[in-house]
Parts: sequence; C-alpha cells; structure tokens
Amino acid sequence: MLFVHGGPATAVVRGPAGESVVLLSGELPEVLTEGAVTDLLNLAAAILDTEELELFHTCLRALRAGGLRAGRRIQVEGAVMTVYEG
Repeated sequence: MLFVHGGPATAVVRGPAGESVVLLSGELPEVLTEGAVTDLLNLAAAILDTEELELFHTCLRALRAGGLRAGRRIQVEGAVMTVYEG
C-alpha cells in the first residue's frame, strides 16, 4: 500500500500492478482529522477488500501518529509529493 501526500486531490486507487495507492491532499496531520479518516475509510471501502481495508486503517493510524517514514519525494510543477510505503 502506498500513501502519496502533496497532490491536489484525495483518492484511493489501484496502481498499475494492482496495488492500492492512497493520494492525500493538504497538510499532515491536519488532513487526517477523525472526520477525514472516516471519509477516507468510506471511500476506500468501495475499492479495497476487507484485508486491505484493515491494513489501510492501520496505516492511517500510523501515519497520523508519525509512525510511517517518508520515502521518495517528487516535485511536480512546484508541488512536492511525498511517498509513504506501508
């Protein structure tokens, strides 16, 4: 599961290899309020299976608590996107 922060939209999608990819907009942890987490879980439920949804929720909790390390950083047209791998 990949988390990408810094893009203009929030979404849960499938990557080219079928892996789940979460795109988060806004600033962390402000983007991960309780309401935002609930909204993301509802969005993810339409795409992820039960096991992936559980992993997604675990990763969101870790990301919110600062428990996931930032990986790659990509700059596109002035916007910096950070990839977290969970």
